[in-house]
Amino acid sequence: MIWHLIAAIFAALAAAGIGLILRNLSRNRLPKWIVPVFAGLGMLGYQIHVEYSWFEHKQQQLPESSVVVSSATGTEVWRPWTFVFPITTQFSVVDSDNIITRDIEGDQVVEFILYQFIRRHTDFVSTQPYLLNCESRELVPLSNEAGEAQLSELRLLRETSTLLATVCGNAGA
Repeated sequence: MIWHLIAAIFAALAAAGIGLILRNLSRNRLPKWIVPVFAGLGMLGYQIHVEYSWFEHKQQQLPESSVVVSSATGTEVWRPWTFVFPITTQFSVVDSDNIITRDIEGDQVVEFILYQFIRRHTDFVSTQPYLLNCESRELVPLSNEAGEAQLSELRLLRETSTLLATVCGNAGA
């Protein structure tokens, strides 16, 4: 976080320098306020770049075996440009190397961990183990402590679910 602040300050200084050079090249015909305006635009430009490149940056940090199964975009009032170009605020990942397949009563049951990355003022990662019956498409979370199925939270996935295709497809391979 401190490095982003330092980078934003340097972006502001560089943009202010450009404003100062433009003011000098115009023989001071440009108003004095052009320098702080360029500094503010430099900071804003850096912040927008960081926000929009967050998803790709996090994907590059993941291992090769990771597969993104979903992502969500959002808009915010204090970032009006997000109404035109929504920003990715969270995504979910499955590590295909850590999928455990079992055959229970003729059904293929897969155990895996779903990682959810959420962009906030600091990045947040949550992990949740799941069981998925590939034939009936039933997904049930497991408690983190004991590993027991939480049947009250059972849900049925759609046939076109990316999570179903990823987990069951990799389990069969």
